[in-house]
Amino acid sequence: MTDLHDHTAATGDDDRSRPRAVLPALCATQITSWGVVYYAFPVLNPAITADTGWPAPATTAAFSAALLVSAFAGIPVGRILDARGPRAVMTIGSILATLSVLAAACAPTLPSFTAAWLLAGIAMAATFYQPAFAAVTRWWGPDRVRALTIVTLAGGLASTVFAPLTAALAEHLSWRTTYVVLAAILAVVTIPAHALALRTPWPLAPSPPSGQPAHGSGDALVNVARSRPFLLLTAALTASAFAMYAVVIALVPLLTTRGASTTAAAWALGLGGAGQTLGRPLSAPPARRTDVRLRTAALMAAGGATTAALAIIPGPIALLTAIAVAAGMVRGNLTLLQATAVPDRWGTAHYGRLSGLLAAPATIAAALAPFAGAVLAPPLGGYPQLFTLLAAMSALAGLLALGTGPNRIRH
Repeated sequence: MTDLHDHTAATGDDDRSRPRAVLPALCATQITSWGVVYYAFPVLNPAITADTGWPAPATTAAFSAALLVSAFAGIPVGRILDARGPRAVMTIGSILATLSVLAAACAPTLPSFTAAWLLAGIAMAATFYQPAFAAVTRWWGPDRVRALTIVTLAGGLASTVFAPLTAALAEHLSWRTTYVVLAAILAVVTIPAHALALRTPWPLAPSPPSGQPAHGSGDALVNVARSRPFLLLTAALTASAFAMYAVVIALVPLLTTRGASTTAAAWALGLGGAGQTLGRPLSAPPARRTDVRLRTAALMAAGGATTAALAIIPGPIALLTAIAVAAGMVRGNLTLLQATAVPDRWGTAHYGRLSGLLAAPATIAAALAPFAGAVLAPPLGGYPQLFTLLAAMSALAGLLALGTGPNRIRH
C-alpha cells in the first residue's frame, strides 16, 4: 500500500491544501442534497400517487431508476474526480439536481416524471457521498477519518431536517409546490457552496513505492478490483445496501400500517437520520481496537437485528421510532465504513475509481430496493414480512464480510 506519510504534500497533508470552507460547505451540501433529492420522495410519494393516479410501484420505479443511473454514472465520475477534483463535478451536479427536482414537480405525465428522475440520477452521482468522500480523502490524506466522520455526521441529519420539513410543507402546499420550494433551497445552498468552496488546487495522487506499478498504470487498479477480498466486500456491501435502503423507503408505510400518521412516520424516518449522526462518533473506539473485517460483519449483523425488531414488534409507535433510531445508528456507521474501505485496504492512489467500482453494485441494489420492496410487500403478506426478508439479507451480508480476509493486497 502507498505510504501516505511519505507523500504529505501529494495527499494533502499540508494544511495549506485544505481550505477551511471545504468541510462546512460539504456538510451543508450533503444535508441539503440528500434531504431534497432523496429523503423528500418517500414523504411525498403518497401525495403524488393520490393526486395523479399514477401507481405507487410506477412512481417508486422512477425513483429507483434514478439510483440505478447514479450507480453507472459513478464510475466515470470517479475517474474525473481522480484527475481533476470535485469542484466542476459537484457544481454541475447541483445545477442538474435543481433542474431535475423542478422537472419532477412540473411533470404532467408519468413518462416525463420518470425522465426527471433519470436526470436526478446523474446529479446524485455528482453530488452525493462519493464525490464528497473523494474530495475529503485526497485533501485530508492520513487525517481523512476525522474529516469523513464530520461530513457523514452532517449527512446523517438530512432526513432529520428534510423529512419533517417536507411533511410540514406538504400539509399546506401541493406536492408539486413543495418540490418547487425544496428545489429553491437546493439551488441556494449547494450551487454557490460547491462553486466557491472547492476552488483549492487538486493535490496530486500519492505515488506508489519503488518497484510497484506506477500511478498512471492500470495494473494496480486491475489487481485490486479482481482480488477475492475486493469481490467479497463488494458482494457484502451490495446485499447490505439492498436491505438498508429498502428499510429506509419502507419504514413510512410500515409505520402507517401500524397506526401511525404520515407525520409521525416522517418524524420516525427523520429521527432515524439523527441516529446516523449519533452513531458515527461511536465508531472511533472500535475502529482502533478491532479488525476491519470483523467490524464490518458485526455492523451488518446489527443492521439485520434492528430490521428484525421492526418486523416483529407491533408497537407502540414510540418504541418503533426508538428502533428506527438504533437502525439509523447502524446505518451511519456502515456509511462511514464504506467511505474508508478503499483507503484502509488499498491506499488512496485510485480512490475515485476503486470506490466507484465498489459502490456501483451497492448503488444498483439501493436503486432496486425501493421498487422491490413495494412489489414484494403485498405477495409476502405485508411490510412486517418484507422486513423479515430484509433482516435475513443483512445477515447474509455479514457472513460474506467475514470472508473478506485480512488486508494483504498492496500496490
